[in-house]
Amino acid sequence: MNAYLRDKMLQKLETLSDERGYQVLDYIEFLESRYAERATTAAGAAAGNPLSRFADAVEEKLRAGKVSATTIAETMGFMNKAVGVLSGAAAAGKSVASDLMSVTSRVMDAATTATTAASPAARSARAGGPEGAESGTTGASGGSTPGSAGSTAPPSGTGSGDGIKPT
Repeated sequence: MNAYLRDKMLQKLETLSDERGYQVLDYIEFLESRYAERATTAAGAAAGNPLSRFADAVEEKLRAGKVSATTIAETMGFMNKAVGVLSGAAAAGKSVASDLMSVTSRVMDAATTATTAASPAARSARAGGPEGAESGTTGASGGSTPGSAGSTAPPSGTGSGDGIKPT
């Protein structure tokens, strides 16, 4: 349906009483059942939300029971508010569940990374194995200057390599 036609129909519907509005709704449902072009689309949308289906069933029962249009309108107003609140609560629950899954996934990734980081080389370094020299400690190297870490020469001004000054 194009936007102009929809707007024109809404303008006309807004001026009607509730009772006339339900008559229009009955006629629309009759046309829908007779020319079921869009029936599958509407049924698919309604099937997705059980709360909406429940509200529609209540409205159908009230209309079949010859309840006044005003009473039906008020009842449906309350039902729509309840559906909105319950839908909001369901959405909040889904959001919390999604957040929990995201956090759990991140924790699992971090644990996997930490386990992977504790590779055989790192475990060997803790045990004092040959690969420990690559774990960040410095040994004797030919390019170090006197007094630097890992140097075999005593620091300048001292007589021995143990850091005790001779007297």
